[in-house]
Amino acid sequence: MRFSLLAGLAAFTTVAFADVQFVAPAAGAAIPGGGSITITWKDSGIAPPISQLANYQLFLCAGGNDPAGYDQLITLVPTGQFANGLTSRATIPASIAGSAQNAYFLKMISVATKGGQVINYSNRFSLTGMTGVFSAKVQTALVQLGTGVTAGPATENNVGNNAAGAAGPDAGAFTIPYTLQTGLTRYAPMQPVPPTKITAKTPTPLYPTSAYVIATTWLPIPTILKTVTASQTFSVKSMENTAAPAAMPSNDMAKFLA
Repeated sequence: MRFSLLAGLAAFTTVAFADVQFVAPAAGAAIPGGGSITITWKDSGIAPPISQLANYQLFLCAGGNDPAGYDQLITLVPTGQFANGLTSRATIPASIAGSAQNAYFLKMISVATKGGQVINYSNRFSLTGMTGVFSAKVQTALVQLGTGVTAGPATENNVGNNAAGAAGPDAGAFTIPYTLQTGLTRYAPMQPVPPTKITAKTPTPLYPTSAYVIATTWLPIPTILKTVTASQTFSVKSMENTAAPAAMPSNDMAKFLA
């Protein structure tokens, strides 16, 4: 399958990760920064297979294996289709970060055709001749990790591996703030249930306002394809009213009704 990269990066031979397994360049490879590289991947043979994945985003990362210790440096593919191939070429800007042994890895967020997503990480590789600098947290994480480690972060899979092929996201996906989520599918919490009485005297927002910039030119194609809202979990009970009906009126109202 083929996908185009907007900015570039490198892959490598990895152990079997769910669905996507990067093949080239090899783990621990040294790639010249600022030049063109070839990225190749394949189906790992572990569910869910690539045939059950619709689209993806691809990022270049640097740092440790803990989410708090790496930076997502650049979006290489904002919206890719698995139907377009297994190989791509890309160019990595030399100014994006610094040079350090096995500091870089790829992050691919894939959306399953039946719901949910899986995040695969490549093994680590080096970019030589880089002219930028790493952030303080990346530098600290790389020292703690050591230069001999080539394995990237562990796969994050919330696509069900049942007989049907896939299931919806786990409950934790709905608790992540919307603005902090990545990928083509985002998850929103359930809508609040209206109260039985209005007690507030002054309306207040449930959440703080979001920053925005007024568009003065044509905006790019949206990279969020779908928002999934958590299902309501409350239940409603009803019962029959067994009270006897009131007698018909016998006064002027009875005459009016007649």
